[in-house]
Amino acid sequence: MLITHLKRVFTYELIMELVWNEDYSLYSRKAVNNHVSNLRRKLKTTPGSPDYIKSVIGVGYKFEVP
Repeated sequence: MLITHLKRVFTYELIMELVWNEDYSLYSRKAVNNHVSNLRRKLKTTPGSPDYIKSVIGVGYKFEVP
């Protein structure tokens, strides 16, 4: 979802709804943060490679190619 909409900021709520089709009120932002952390680790091919998933503090996440 993030990679198909470069630079678009997705809120935590929207990520829960679109990716897992779940009611956000049943979960915390921590669940989204954990999954994004796992994705970042998998995308990190070398120690110096950039972080493609950027945090937008208090809002959500976006995907950026440097």
